[in-house]
Amino acid sequence: MSSSDSSSSSAFSSAIGSTSFAGQGPSGSGDGPTAADVLLGAYDPTRLHPLASVQDSLDFLQLDDDKLTDLPGATTAIPSRGWSDDLCYGTGTLYLSGLTVGGIWGLREGARRPLAVSNTRLRINSILNAVTRRGTFIGNSAGVLALVYNGFNSTIDAIRGKHDAVGSMTAGAFTGALYKSTAGVKPALAAATLVSGLAGIWSYVKTRV
Repeated sequence: MSSSDSSSSSAFSSAIGSTSFAGQGPSGSGDGPTAADVLLGAYDPTRLHPLASVQDSLDFLQLDDDKLTDLPGATTAIPSRGWSDDLCYGTGTLYLSGLTVGGIWGLREGARRPLAVSNTRLRINSILNAVTRRGTFIGNSAGVLALVYNGFNSTIDAIRGKHDAVGSMTAGAFTGALYKSTAGVKPALAAATLVSGLAGIWSYVKTRV
């Protein structure tokens, strides 16, 4: 080895020996987690989020959406959180049921209606017209009846402070009478009797299923 190589090697060794490296020892006071902390589970990664510790100091309103109604007698086979559930679900269910029944009625009527000319296109047109006419009529009528009935029923339950078959039948009588009130006294009484009876049957079924 030449003298120049030897002097260069000794100069490099002395430079390395005189260099100090800054680092964090095991007993350092830095805030950053070490690899050992993360691997051993001693460090909580959620602390890295800027809002991790804010939840303990925030005031918020916790709503219990799953709480069922506490009205006496309202606990039946169909869970309900109150009058709003009965109004929405009852009206929607009867409306869709009415559309289905009316659609089947219209399908049967349109398929059996006599045509002047036996033609597939005319038959399809007849079926579509009948389904549209009967389906919308039955669906809208059932939806309106359910809407009015649930309104009366919820009001009666709130006044009496309980839910039972008597209140449901009374609401049904009011609903039927109001629905047919423009047709005269006899149709109104007949509708009141029919809807009241259906409401009583429905109340009995709900409590027995």
